[in-house]
Amino acid sequence: MTTAPAVDQASAAVPGPSRAPLSERASHRVRYVLVGAVLVGALGFLLFKGLGTALNFYLPVNQAVHQRSSLGDRTFNLEGLVVPGSIHPTPQGVDFTLSAGGQTMRVINDGSPPQLFQNDIPVIAVGHFAAGEFSSNQIMVKHSANYIAQNPGRVTAPNGTKR
Repeated sequence: MTTAPAVDQASAAVPGPSRAPLSERASHRVRYVLVGAVLVGALGFLLFKGLGTALNFYLPVNQAVHQRSSLGDRTFNLEGLVVPGSIHPTPQGVDFTLSAGGQTMRVINDGSPPQLFQNDIPVIAVGHFAAGEFSSNQIMVKHSANYIAQNPGRVTAPNGTKR
């Protein structure tokens, strides 16, 4: 009788998929977690910055005057009614006074005002406080569909027709 040579159990090949050592699998897992954390952080940062700049708030004159020290020279939207008789054209643009909530504020605008800009209408001036006044570089006229109905022919549509 012949006997087969003895097989060393430690060197015998085990059929099936080979597995990476435990430490290698753990390092891959750590990499995936780090990459995921970086992606989530980047997405959060983009959302914060995007939403922060997309929110354009405006302050009525009375609230802006009360918050003047906290606003500093930061740009914001100042809202109010144009005080009748306060509009004075300048070489750079126009000076006028806004009022809201019992307060008034002189606005110095560098740029041409919109066509609908006039006395006693609500406007928003974009700018910041400077030397006791509000320095603006843009004026936006607030109006609704009622304004168009009450003032036909004053608003030009994108296709060039007058409404």
